[in-house]
Order: sequence, then C-alpha cells, then structure tokens
Amino acid sequence: MDNRELAKKIVEKVGGEENINSLVHCATRLRFKLDDRSKAKKDELQNMEGVITVVENGGQFQVVIGNHVPKVYAEVMKMAKISGETNKESTSNEKVSSVSKVFEYISGTFSPLIPAIAGAGMIKALLAILTLLNWIDVEGSTYSVLNAASGGVFFFLPIFVGITAALKLGANPYVGGAIGAGLLEPSFTGLLEHGTRSEFLNLPLILTNYSSTVFPMLIAIAIFALLERWVKKVTPSVLTLFFTPMVCLLIMVPLTALVFGPFAVYVSDGILNGVSYLSSVSAILTGVIIAGVWPFLVILGVHWGVVPIMISAFAKGGDVIGPITAASTFAQIGVAFGVFLRARDKNLKSLTLGATLSGVLAGVTEPIIYGVIMRYRRLIPIMVIAGVIGGAIVATFDVRVFTFVFNSVLTIPAYQPPVQYAIGVMIAFLVGTILTFVIGYEKKKEEIKPAQATPVPPARDKKIAIASPIEGTLLPLADVPDPVFSSGAMGKGVGIEPTIGRAVAPFDGTVTMIFPTSHAIGLTSNDGVEVLIHIGLDTVQLEGKHFTAHVENGQAVNQGDILVEFDIAGIKEAGYKVTTPVIVTNTTNYLDVIADEPKEVVGGQSILTVIN
Repeated sequence: MDNRELAKKIVEKVGGEENINSLVHCATRLRFKLDDRSKAKKDELQNMEGVITVVENGGQFQVVIGNHVPKVYAEVMKMAKISGETNKESTSNEKVSSVSKVFEYISGTFSPLIPAIAGAGMIKALLAILTLLNWIDVEGSTYSVLNAASGGVFFFLPIFVGITAALKLGANPYVGGAIGAGLLEPSFTGLLEHGTRSEFLNLPLILTNYSSTVFPMLIAIAIFALLERWVKKVTPSVLTLFFTPMVCLLIMVPLTALVFGPFAVYVSDGILNGVSYLSSVSAILTGVIIAGVWPFLVILGVHWGVVPIMISAFAKGGDVIGPITAASTFAQIGVAFGVFLRARDKNLKSLTLGATLSGVLAGVTEPIIYGVIMRYRRLIPIMVIAGVIGGAIVATFDVRVFTFVFNSVLTIPAYQPPVQYAIGVMIAFLVGTILTFVIGYEKKKEEIKPAQATPVPPARDKKIAIASPIEGTLLPLADVPDPVFSSGAMGKGVGIEPTIGRAVAPFDGTVTMIFPTSHAIGLTSNDGVEVLIHIGLDTVQLEGKHFTAHVENGQAVNQGDILVEFDIAGIKEAGYKVTTPVIVTNTTNYLDVIADEPKEVVGGQSILTVIN
C-alpha cells in the first residue's frame, strides 16, 4: 500500500475529514485531535496494513506508522482540508486532564522542531568524530562554520519555541518568535556584563542567559495566547494589525524577563538539581529509575514532555537523562534483534530486522515497542531488565551529552565520555538480545517426552478444539462483511450469526483483554491459544450500549462461563450488524487452524480445530 492510499484509508477510519479538528506528526506518529473519537474505528486502524498501532492519550488520537510518517502526513494534508493545528471549534465533549493538556502542549511545540534539532545534533556528532580523529582544526574557520550550523538552532531555541508554541495555541507565531528574540537581543543580554541583577521601571530584574532555554518561552507563550485574544477582542479592527502585536510585545517581553523567565529557570534548575542529588546518593538507582520508566513514557506518547528538562541541562554541565534513556533505547533494539534471530516466520523476521535497523541507525524505537514488544508481552520484562542494567552502568560512569541527538550508533561520539557510554548501551543491547533469544518471545509449548524404556511411535500433531462461544449460525470467515476479518489479516477463524445474545468462554483460560465498550473480548487458553470474540461489526461506536460484561481483564474463566450479554434487537435497531468473528489471533504459532463447515451451533460445540 503506497503512502497516498494509506493516508486515504486513515482519514476514512478516523471518521473522515469533517471529524478532524487538527493534525500534527512527530517522529513516528500522526497525532489527530478529533471532534468525536467514537467515530474513529480504532480496532480497524490497528489492524490495517501500514499501521503499527493506535494510542489514545493526552486528548490525541495517535496513529503510529513508523519512520515514513512525514510522507503519509503530507498526503493527508494534500487530500484533507485541515490545518496543522486547530482547524475549527472543537465539538468534542471529552474531558482532558490538565496534566494531559500540558504534555500535549509541550509535545505539540517540539514535534515540528524535531527535524531541525535532530539534524543539528547529528552535525554535532560528526564534529565530535572529526575532532577525535584530528581531521579538523578546532581553531579554524571550517570548524566555526560547521559549529554554527550545529549550534544555531539551540542558541536561538527561544525564538523557535516561541513560533511553534504560538502555532500550537493558535496565536500569531511571528509575535511569539519576537518575544523569544527579545530575550536574546544584544542590548538585553549586555546587561549581564554588569551583574545578574538590574531593574525595570524600578522593579527588580533578575538577569540570566536565555539562549538554549525552553521553559521560559513555554510559560510566556501560554500567557501571550490569552493576552492576544483579549487584545484583539477590545481593539477596533482598523487598528488591530499593528496595535495588537505592539501591546503584546510591550507587555510580554518585560513580563517574561521579570517573572516567567526567572521562575522557569528556578523550576528547571530545581528538577536538574533533584536528578543530580539522586545521582550523588546512588548513580545506580538513578539509572534504574530513568531507564525503567522511559519506555512507558514512549508508549504513552508523553516522552517529549521531558525534552525541555534535557535541553535546559546542556548549558549547565551537560544532560545526564538522555544518556540513561539511551540504554533503554538499545535494550529495545536488542530485544528486536533477539526476536529476529529466534523467529522462523518470514514476516516477523522482516518486521524485526527493519525495526532493528531503524533503532540502530536512527534511534527510533516506536516500531519495536508497538510492533514487537507490545505484541509479545513477555518481552516487556526483558526490555526493562536490559534497560535498567545499561542505565545503571551509564549513570555510574556519569555520562553526559551537550546537544540533542537521537540515541543511535551514529551519535555515540556526541556523548562524554564516549567509550564508557558505548559500554553501557552495548551491554543493554546484548542483555536484551541474549535474554530474548534464550527465553523466547512467546509462551513455551509443552514438549511430549517419550518414556525411557518403551519405544514410542512418532508423535501425531496435537489438536486443540475451540468451542463455540455463541449460539447461532456458523459462517465461513470469508463471508463476514468486514475486510479486516474476512481477509484473514487478524488470523484464521469463523463468523457466527447469533441467535442468543450471550457469549461464553470457549475454553478454560484467562481474559486477556476486554474493551471498555464490552463489544470485544480477548482470551488465552491454558494451551496458549489466543482468541478474539468481536461481537458485531463497528459496534465500538455504540460505546457500550446494549452490552453487559460479566468478566474483567485478568480474570480466570472456565469453559461455558458467561463473558458478555448483548441485546441483538437493540444493536440491529441502532443500525449495526451482530455478525461475530471468532479469530485465533496467534494463528502463525500453529501448523494450521481448521474451521468447521457452516452449521447451526450451540455453546460448547466445537467450531475450530487448532493443529499444534
């Protein structure tokens, strides 16, 4: 599927152009803000070719695609009349927590800056290599030019943050940038030559160097956006072109220098001092905590909220957080490589090889997390163990970084000291690879051991019967009117046209997933067979209406136990089909999954045979 076709299908599955309030993208995700999330077909998106997974967090509907997300984003923007930010007044009634709004604001501010920051960081790493090999004179003009190319975006970061933060909040981006420029203007920075204290209109003015800072502008632009709206409202339209920006600059630049700047610097310093204190108490504990938490921040999509803290540390002795998170990154790469070495399935080998190369060369691990680790949950503890071991080693060596780079092998020279850093991340990689290869990524199947004294004939294939969870008419999976299921993309199975609105456990096992809307249940048998029961088609849009769940995640069940009751008539009256696919989602783990011929079935009657 090409990028244009993928973009078209994604727009359709999120509820169409009219349901999209805004759209931005980061390194691997399309971040939609939807007017009505219930219109988005999340389950279909997650199983669409070209989509790794879907994450709902911070008021955003995030479609994880991978490294080629900018191309898909460009195609979406071409075909849909939406903007990169707020497109219209949102009609969503969904409540988003204040913390989620803050992380969304920070993430939305930094997402557009990622290419510039990452590119500049790579030049910084290149300069470190050239300097290490004595291939460039650090006193020469060539070095100065390249150093300017790598450092310019960081020195003038307040201007860039002012622009992107204003865009995020719907304010004038150029006035936002001008606020940042005011903090870097030579007549203002020149005041530092006379000390760190001065005054403005007889008010005490605490001076600091705002180059490379982030927090002051994040606070300032949040206030500026509110101020601009109010000034526009009370200003005659004939004057607003010059009067609104004049008033905003007149108020915001001094206010930032007097209040927001010092406050933000103190907060940033406080956080960094806290990390430094924890490191002085126990470097190992520091590495364990940061490396252990980091992958889960990535899963939630809020990891960019930590970036301002890391950037603030560049000019204050270097950042210690980034190097520790690199151990987590390389642990994930090691896990993916371990799966590649162990897997026999060609598609899984292709996925893990591509994800490994993406991590090694670009430091992007979302394809690994969503495409591999979240798919095979037993890899999660391996990822954490490998990450915290590497993080503890990196923290013990007190590795620091002075520029923003993605954690890849190409950026190793950017870290100081580079050799100790390389040792830490390589150990994380090796531990992840070895544990994954030895332990495996799926539940081990029971081995039939022959008796020592009695010859045993060659073992036959083990057959596992899956009983019908629903009474009704059995259909071939190909007849289910939904291409996600009928194509077999989710696995082999059958369809059932229910006659009784009750779903029961098809075997003894555990409930591994039940949607909040209760329309879909995932179970794992004691033999390791994973089955999805999806009651109706597109019934997620009913938001739980007409469904009553009798089980919860993690609950053990016996065959025949009631899982969900549903109102067939009510679902049909709402305009939805009750055709229920029953899918063996880990089909690739078995020799075959054979479906019974179409017939009338009752609960407990076999409908699928899994050949192990």
